[in-house]
Amino acid sequence: MGKWKRSQAYADYIGFILTLNEGVKGKKLSVEYVVSEAIEKLVTLLNTLDRWIDETPPVDQPSRFGNKAFRTWYAKLNEEAENLVATVIPTHLAAAVPEVAVYLKEAVGNSTRIDYGTGHEAAFAAFLCCLCKIGVLRVDDQIAIVFKVFSRYLEVMRKLQKTYRMEPAGSQGVWGLDDFQFLPFIWGSSQLIDHPFLEPRHFVDEKAVNENHKDYMFLECILFITEMKTGPFAEHSNQLWNISAVPSWSKVNQGLIRMYKAECLEKFPVIQHFKFGSLLPIHPVASS
Repeated sequence: MGKWKRSQAYADYIGFILTLNEGVKGKKLSVEYVVSEAIEKLVTLLNTLDRWIDETPPVDQPSRFGNKAFRTWYAKLNEEAENLVATVIPTHLAAAVPEVAVYLKEAVGNSTRIDYGTGHEAAFAAFLCCLCKIGVLRVDDQIAIVFKVFSRYLEVMRKLQKTYRMEPAGSQGVWGLDDFQFLPFIWGSSQLIDHPFLEPRHFVDEKAVNENHKDYMFLECILFITEMKTGPFAEHSNQLWNISAVPSWSKVNQGLIRMYKAECLEKFPVIQHFKFGSLLPIHPVASS
């Protein structure tokens, strides 16, 4: 794990997460931002994955969880991933397609276990990070990467989780932040920094969530949890309940970044599947 934490890949990955965190600070999802051709192509790619879910209905099976139709859906992605990625990457950079496609295939869950967790989410962030490194995505795409591409990715993942009743991968159950995601809580809390009236205590208030979730990723996540889980919020989402007592969004944001490093990026079960290559190399950070 020390090798990973000292690697160029780790530095680039966390740098990417923090740059986007800064980029969306204080901004609503409905804010105006630049939408480049590359962003549009990524959304089209995600729309294709969404359409495949509609074309692959769950099968009848004895077990409630882990519907085997997910494997059929995944086989299609596995087969088509390079073609999909080639629609986003211009031909003069075509040599990067196989490597970038690996991250896309890793980003949607595990087809053997039919589960999904923060390691898969990290693969999607790594996929986007690679597209930045080769210049397909640029600095002025920052807001659109989170608000348009990552938001669409979340919608597709939630649909996968619901349709195929996917298990949480390596979940800490009630002690984890969320069964499936982590990044939208980081970026979503950054959106709420210095909000004129919404404070962390408000996200456990149903009315505040219902009125504001379309503008804030964090509240969108809370809404999804309350749709999927029953019983008192403090019981099924204890960590989030505790976070609602933190006085400011900037403190929530800083705390979540620390927690992400400790609970996701520095945990072997999460990172053991992380892929390294020429774009996200395992070699130590080059000293300048």
